[in-house]
Amino acid sequence: MAGTIPEIKQTAEHKMGKSVEALKGELAKIRTGRAHPGILDQVHVEYYGSMVPISQVANVSLLDARTISVQPWEKGMGPKIEKAIRESDLGLNPASQGDLLRVPMPALSEERRRDLTKVVRHTGEEAKVAVRAVRREANDHLKRLLKDKLATEDDERRAQDEVQRLTDRTIAEIDRLVQGKEAEVMAV
Repeated sequence: MAGTIPEIKQTAEHKMGKSVEALKGELAKIRTGRAHPGILDQVHVEYYGSMVPISQVANVSLLDARTISVQPWEKGMGPKIEKAIRESDLGLNPASQGDLLRVPMPALSEERRRDLTKVVRHTGEEAKVAVRAVRREANDHLKRLLKDKLATEDDERRAQDEVQRLTDRTIAEIDRLVQGKEAEVMAV
């Protein structure tokens, strides 16, 4: 991350942005009462000797707000896909109708909802820790510039304040995402 003050700030901003994107990806995997095709993204099925995501061997779409449909592209893949979904840790129970698999989303119990909000908060905390690590790294590089006399004390102080403002904005964004996901999980 060495270089000039603008380069250090730009790198920090980029890394913090990546942390937020990673959080969005993790939150998308956390199940709510509503069905969405992305929930099956982490389920892999054996296909000609290699494990591939279901989306690579079947068309995954929504039938309604609580049901996902999985339409295998090849005959004979249905039972394999059904088994993979059943054995995943998602707690789903697919039902086959000819070639089509219907995957109803069970309603979440109050206890399961509370557990999921804990998972959401924990995921948000991990993202904040990553953002703070980026801030620490940026500040270390700024201090090194000052020590090597490549920046004045005023420039270094100003840059640290800007990195702190960036950190605050990013953490506020993380909090907003976490609160939104919590509300989504708790909605019946």
